[in-house]
Amino acid sequence: MPKALEAVNDFVVKFANVNGSGSASANELFARAILRMGVPVSPRNIFPSNIQGLPTWYEVRVTEKGYLGRRGGVDLMVAMNPQTWAEDIKEIEPGGYLFYDATKPMPPSMFRPDINIVGVPLTAICNATYTDARQRQLFKNIIYVGALSVLLDIDPKEIERLFGEQYKGKEKLLDSNIKALHLGRDWVAKNLDPSAVKLKVRRADAVGNRIFVEGNNAAALGCVYGGATVCAWYPITPSSSLAEAFQAHCRRHRHDKETGKAKYAIVQAEDELASIGMVIGAGWNGARAFTSTSGPGISLMTEFIGLAYFAEIPAVIINVQRGGPSTGMPTRTQQADILSCALASNGDTRHVLLFPEDPKECFDLAATALDLADRLQTPVFVMTDLDIGMNQRLCAPFEWDDARAYDRGKVMTAEDLQAATAKFGRYLDVDGDGIPFRTYPGTHPTKGSFFTRGTTKDRYAKYSEEGPVYVDNMERLVRKLETAKAIAPQPVLRPAKSATRTGVIYFGSTSPAMTEALDRLDEQGVHMDALRLRAYPLSQAVTDFVAGHDTVFLVEQNRDGQLRMLMLSDLGADPGKIVPILHYDGTPITARFITDAIMSHIAPKRLAAE
Repeated sequence: MPKALEAVNDFVVKFANVNGSGSASANELFARAILRMGVPVSPRNIFPSNIQGLPTWYEVRVTEKGYLGRRGGVDLMVAMNPQTWAEDIKEIEPGGYLFYDATKPMPPSMFRPDINIVGVPLTAICNATYTDARQRQLFKNIIYVGALSVLLDIDPKEIERLFGEQYKGKEKLLDSNIKALHLGRDWVAKNLDPSAVKLKVRRADAVGNRIFVEGNNAAALGCVYGGATVCAWYPITPSSSLAEAFQAHCRRHRHDKETGKAKYAIVQAEDELASIGMVIGAGWNGARAFTSTSGPGISLMTEFIGLAYFAEIPAVIINVQRGGPSTGMPTRTQQADILSCALASNGDTRHVLLFPEDPKECFDLAATALDLADRLQTPVFVMTDLDIGMNQRLCAPFEWDDARAYDRGKVMTAEDLQAATAKFGRYLDVDGDGIPFRTYPGTHPTKGSFFTRGTTKDRYAKYSEEGPVYVDNMERLVRKLETAKAIAPQPVLRPAKSATRTGVIYFGSTSPAMTEALDRLDEQGVHMDALRLRAYPLSQAVTDFVAGHDTVFLVEQNRDGQLRMLMLSDLGADPGKIVPILHYDGTPITARFITDAIMSHIAPKRLAAE
């Protein structure tokens, strides 16, 4: 037997299943049981875009240290899918473990000599216990969870408690699942030596008060707290669950207690173009409104987004990014809509983008986006992605100050209009920040009205095709963008342990893997300042960071280095100074990938210096 990997509360388990086999709930049960033992986990579901039959994987990072990104590599592979057997075995670390259904004997050529084999006759156990084909399929998943609980020292009481919560009031289902769990546990206890698997879970207290939640759910709740009353959307993976969660939260929090009347409007439109049109109409009328979509939806919305930008109407667009272009990879993750959102529409446009790193920031920045859209009178994008949106993640509890007032921006009331001595100018910049005053429809019977148009106009919303008038308006929009730089969420700096002229910039879902990568680089004597972006346009802090370093790595999950393009354009930086680190295979980026990519640039320079 090869030397076995040994680890306590620090390993990666990956389940290889067939989509539609009922494995998802069992795999989540496995992750939650470890979490209940006080050990942080970070699961990721990698699934196909069809309903049934194709391969699916569920990767669980177990780490008492709290790293929530993907590490890279697999210590224990639970191989339940013959279609992907060969590729799954390749991922196992030397000395790692292969857990498989040993009902049918397999030739030695099917295994690797440098890994440890753990076979359990799952199908045989099911066939001996159940006669119904569907039961055999479903309970096979619970049986392997039971077997793993013995091998890894997972407390079965935690699993049983989870069953109790899931099947409360359904005693028949509760008893049958507990029975399947113990079928797996009993077989392993009688036939294997659990100590041969040296990956163990030990009860800890490393979770604290953190919560376990999906980013889509968090963003939806952020919209509720942020004052959104209108959601118009069209179903598209991976954003559909966000609108559905908003509906569920509104049913709980947005009905009049006395009358039961709904105080919100949710419309599933006929397409993405209609949905953004409804959002813009609601925003024009004074409501806080948003839509959730993904890359292909943004493509369809572009014309209306340009209207909202030029007519200066608030709108929030939550883009749960996926692999593109076109239909692309609907159930894979990327950060590949940066350019299409930042520059959405024909002509010269620049939009505000927010980059949440986890569900906590999905909640926070969804609410912030609604404030910014009102204050700036413009579309604001929340740039999440499938990795954050559809995977459960540990994060800090959500916080909300009930005394917080919504920032509605420069809105003139009837009293303001009545008292004003100067003529109301819808596109008049009165204080130099590029943001004009607006009115809601029907505010005053004779004052404050204007014609909303997507064509060129003067400061008083009067149609004009005069060049100087057009330039005046476009330059004011540039001033508004400068204001956005100052009021949008600022970047977060993680200074190096010692002075350095090397830096790294990253954003969004790259954050958890980057946190671990920085620690790994520190261990190799590579120290660098790190700046996590939270918004575009790029603030002065980004300009200063780039200027203060000789080399700046920019980590993105897209092929073309889209944020790098914006950075080179906006900052006028030396292209040779900003080194792209690009990951775009559709899986969430790993700490190992980042570390290796940065070291591949640094190592030759080290050798040359020696």
